[in-house]
Amino acid sequence: MKKVFRLLASTLIILIGVISPSQATQPSTTVMSRNIYLGADVGIAMNLLPDFKAAAQFMWEQVELTDFNQRSSALAKEIAAAEPDVVGIQEATKWMCQKGLLSSRLTVYDFTQMLLIELDQLGYSYEIASIGENQAINPGFSIPPIPHLTLVTDAEVFPSIFGTDTVACGFEIADVLLVKSELSAQVKSVGTTEYESAYTIIPTLMTVYRGFSWADISVGGTEIRFVTTHLESLWDEGEVPLAKMQADQLVQDLANSEIPVIVMGDFNSDPRDPRGTGQSNPGEQPETSEVCPAQISAPRIDTAQSECSAYWTMIQAGYSDSGPDAQDPKNLTWGANALLAGPDPKRQDAAIEMGNKFGFTDRLDYVFLSSQLNASESRIVGNSWPLGEQLWSCNSTEQNDLSRLAISKMDTSVTLGALEQTKCLPSDHAGLVVEVSFTASDTSSSTYPESHTPFPIGFWKGSGIALVLFLIWRIRRRVTTSRALKVV
Repeated sequence: MKKVFRLLASTLIILIGVISPSQATQPSTTVMSRNIYLGADVGIAMNLLPDFKAAAQFMWEQVELTDFNQRSSALAKEIAAAEPDVVGIQEATKWMCQKGLLSSRLTVYDFTQMLLIELDQLGYSYEIASIGENQAINPGFSIPPIPHLTLVTDAEVFPSIFGTDTVACGFEIADVLLVKSELSAQVKSVGTTEYESAYTIIPTLMTVYRGFSWADISVGGTEIRFVTTHLESLWDEGEVPLAKMQADQLVQDLANSEIPVIVMGDFNSDPRDPRGTGQSNPGEQPETSEVCPAQISAPRIDTAQSECSAYWTMIQAGYSDSGPDAQDPKNLTWGANALLAGPDPKRQDAAIEMGNKFGFTDRLDYVFLSSQLNASESRIVGNSWPLGEQLWSCNSTEQNDLSRLAISKMDTSVTLGALEQTKCLPSDHAGLVVEVSFTASDTSSSTYPESHTPFPIGFWKGSGIALVLFLIWRIRRRVTTSRALKVV
C-alpha cells in the first residue's frame, strides 16, 4: 500500500512540474483596431481646391454613397462577432453643417454614436472610455463648415433639418477608444494628445493635426494602457515622412509607462517603406530619396532601415507586431476604392500580382504590444470581397460599374455568385482582431503621456479665414450689385 501511495505521490509531483506557471492558462484580453473610413476620397477633394464648393459637394456625395447608416450595421456585426474588450477606432467622423454665418452648427452624421447604437441593438453594449467628463476621443484632421464657402446641396437630407437644400458642411475625424460597458468601471485614467509634427496643406488655413487617445484599464486585475492612433498619410518627396516623426513622439510619450501597453492604429507605414526605385508602389507610399534610404529586401528588426519608417521605428523601440505577418501579401489591409465597391481599379492588378486576391496593396494597420505582452491569436477582418459576411448592399451606378470591373479581373472561384447584387466593404481598410495574453500584475500607473494640445485657431489661421470670408463677401456683393444694375 505504501508503494502505491509513493507511486501516486510521485506521479502528482511530476504532473505539477509539467504544468509550470509559464504554461498555465494566462489571463488575456481581446482588442480590435478599426479604421472606419470618413466616407470620401479626401485626395481628390484636395485637388479641387481652391474651388471649396466643388470639393465640399464632391465629398458629401461620396459620403451619401458610402452610406454609414448601412456601414455602421456591418461594422457592428463585425465587432459583435469578435467581442473585443477594447476597440481602437480611427477616422471616427462627424459630418457637421451650418445654415448661415450666425446659425448653430449641427452634426448630421456622428459615426461613433451611430456605431454604438447599432451595437446596442445587437445586444452588445460599448461606450467611449471615460473618466467623468474626460473621454478617450481625440479630434484630429478637420475642415469646418464655412458659410458661403464649403457649400453643399442635398435636397433629400437638408430640408427637414435646415429648411433649405443648401448649407455649408465640413467634417472632423477622431481617434476613439471604445470599451465594453461591463469594463467601464475599470477605466482608471484617460487622455489625449497631439503630435507636434503636422502636415500643412494650405499655409495658415489648413493643417492636418494628428494625435492619439489612451486609457488605462484594469483587465482581470491587471492594468493595461490601451492606445489608438492614426499617423499622417501625406508625405513630401525628399523629406522624412511625418508618420515617422509622429511614431518617434509616440514612442517617447509612452516610454515611461509602468504598465503594459497595447497600441492600435493606422500607421500609414508598410514594412517595405520607403520603396526603392522601380519597386511596386501602387498605393503611393513614401519612396527613397537622398534623405530616406530604400528599405532593404525582407527586412528584420536587426537589419531594417528605420530612419524614414514608422513601422520599423515601433519595432526597433521594443514593440512587437501582433500579426498576422505584415510581410505576407495575404495580410495587407488597405486597397478598396473610395466608394467601397471592391478594390481600387488603379491598384487591383498590382495587388493580384503581389498575391492578394482581394485587391489590397499595403499593410498600414497594426496592433503593437510592449514587451510584457504576447499575441496568442491574431486575424484580419473586413477584407473579403465580393463575398463576405459583413458586406452591405450598395447599388449606385458608380458602385455597380466599379464592382463589375473589379470582378472581371478576379479568379472565378472568388466571384462565383457575386454578380447577382453589388456588395460593398464596410471600410476602405481591413481591421485587426488580436487576443493578447499577459502575466497578472497588481502594478498601477502613476505616470501618464504628456499632453500636447495646439491652440485650435492660431492668429494667422484665424486671420486667413477672416480674409477669405471677407473676400467672398466682397465678391458676392459685387455680383449682386452688378445684377441689380443690369435689371435697372
